[in-house]
Amino acid sequence: MKLNQLADNAGATQSPKRKGQGVGSGLGKTGGRGVKGQKSRRGVALNGFEGGQMPLHMRLPKRGFNKRNRAQFTELTFERLEAAFEAGRLDPKLTITEESLLAARVIRRIKDGVRLLAKGELTRQVNIEVTGASAPAVEAVKAKGGSVTLKTKAVDAEA
Repeated sequence: MKLNQLADNAGATQSPKRKGQGVGSGLGKTGGRGVKGQKSRRGVALNGFEGGQMPLHMRLPKRGFNKRNRAQFTELTFERLEAAFEAGRLDPKLTITEESLLAARVIRRIKDGVRLLAKGELTRQVNIEVTGASAPAVEAVKAKGGSVTLKTKAVDAEA
């Protein structure tokens, strides 16, 4: 087979609708936009506009506060750790660090640090060094004879 012989299966692609190409096309004249008015013009974005009435997203009560510069942690669960052990990507006898988790593709990125969560079940003794951990996760690791070392972020001394 050659590149010039490749073709899609029948019905896999459709030709686009050609708007404004005469009344016989079914989308001629107004191009399927109706007649006159603001919405028939180009460049109109009216999402959330309710004809002068206060929009729904502004009528609903707002609560809480989301801090813009809060720390974003990558979550690490016991389930993902166990899966990495089973697949042979991590050695439970070695100390597991954030860098080793990244190298073994257990996590995708470190962000502001890795936080250990107690979702799932831990079946072996492990020594883990992470930025944060939940209390149940620390208890579960210690119950299996392992240890959790929490790293502290380096704070600027210039302040």
